[in-house]
Amino acid sequence: MLETKQKFLSFNLGVKDTAVIALNHITEVLQVSLAEVCGVPQMPNCVLGIYNWRGEMLWLVDLEEMLGYPSLLKNTNLLSKMMAIVLESEGKYLGLLVRQLLDIEWLDTQHLKLQSAELFSPGISPFLHGYFINGDEQIMFNLDANLIMQSPLWGKHN
Repeated sequence: MLETKQKFLSFNLGVKDTAVIALNHITEVLQVSLAEVCGVPQMPNCVLGIYNWRGEMLWLVDLEEMLGYPSLLKNTNLLSKMMAIVLESEGKYLGLLVRQLLDIEWLDTQHLKLQSAELFSPGISPFLHGYFINGDEQIMFNLDANLIMQSPLWGKHN
């Protein structure tokens, strides 16, 4: 029998939403001090800048702002520390700043529901790989790491 359970990292999106990303696309989760992020001019608002990660330049993105939520930085100061999920695809890395990490979840990919345009905002739809319904009957957005990394927003800069 084919094993369809997979590990996902769950985290908050906005005030009440939850999202997951497959663990096999995540290299690391780290705490980032906003004061150490170097801003880059003429980038989309959701691109916070670059961060020195293991001696490499890591682009950091405000995932919430990218997906059409209010910016994470709205009520924070430069001394704030935030959690970043480092995605890896084809030897390239991208850091996603998130509000709060929740847990590692075992989810059955057979229970993945396909997205429909009516259900989700236009900001999040291009990056969705469907969604799960958790035990509390809440929707958990399944974000596609590859779609996020291939976004035209930073393709020309990365």
